[in-house]
Amino acid sequence: MKTTAVIMAGGRGERFWPKSRTSRPKQFLSLTADGETMIQKTVKRLLPLVAEEDIYISTNEMYRHLAEEQLPNIPKENILCEPAPRNTAPCIAFAAAVINRKYEDAVMLVLPSDHLIGIEDIYVNTLKKAIATAESGDNLVTIGITPTYPETGYGYINFGSECNNAYNVERFVEKPDLPTAESYLASGKYLWNSGMFIWKISTIMGNIKKFMPEVYNGAVKIGKAYGSPEYKDVLEKEFTAMPSESVDFGIMEKAENIFTVPGSFGWDDVGSWLAVERINETDENNNYIEGNVSSCDIKNTTVCGGKRLVAAVGVENVIIVDTDDAVLVCSKNSTQDVKKIIAQLKSQNRTELI
Repeated sequence: MKTTAVIMAGGRGERFWPKSRTSRPKQFLSLTADGETMIQKTVKRLLPLVAEEDIYISTNEMYRHLAEEQLPNIPKENILCEPAPRNTAPCIAFAAAVINRKYEDAVMLVLPSDHLIGIEDIYVNTLKKAIATAESGDNLVTIGITPTYPETGYGYINFGSECNNAYNVERFVEKPDLPTAESYLASGKYLWNSGMFIWKISTIMGNIKKFMPEVYNGAVKIGKAYGSPEYKDVLEKEFTAMPSESVDFGIMEKAENIFTVPGSFGWDDVGSWLAVERINETDENNNYIEGNVSSCDIKNTTVCGGKRLVAAVGVENVIIVDTDDAVLVCSKNSTQDVKKIIAQLKSQNRTELI
């Protein structure tokens, strides 16, 4: 069976402000020393499994030019631009309906565009197991990350018995408090929810029809119109009418035949500026420094310089990011609150800085 992939690339990456902006969000930035952007890395590591003509990019019209520029070998018609933000369930239904025009049925990988993978051969082998599980029946498969510490910022997957290199999913659980996360880790029966999904198009569309009929009906109309002169009008009408819902809540928490394949391949969701020191080499004082920077007596600090000299003296546990028009100085304990600055700038109508 043909294997296809949908890479979700419509997010704003607000926690990576001030480098990530509305005009060029995180997935289109390079955060590693090799200069490749995150979406380029996502496509590149899929190539052992999926041909470029079978990779689809789900984004919005504002980012079409970035996707075309950074991914010149992806067919332009495979860049699917959503007319409005509607979360992952409508995104997946839209893409599945379009791919279904090309193939009567196919395996569909659904992957975020802004994750990093440390050990790519293990990643590919993990996806191969998930593809085999998806092909073997009407199964919905997710990749679960084997936890290495009691993380409170991720959702978890509680898994049960093994079945052909995959495990039955007992339940999905929300982000826990620390004692609960510690108990999950100790039990050995929980995985981090990576947001990576694998299924046949017939399987996911059948579940969308059952649990989200409004989304299903709209997606079918969009799929039928794809490639016709009416496509844009139908897409605008039908997609914007869909409810905004995640595939986790809309489908995965209600459906049967849910499986997970555990993965240990150096996964990082790059959720905030804290990730930069995890994914790059640091010095003996656990500092990560790039750009035009001079420093003295700093520890556990990330400094990303720009054109101007950034001088850092005697600071610890701090993030400093310099761009042409904004500077971020943030305690490492507050990286999740960078979004509050975005909200403040919006309230002040300083949209040129967002």
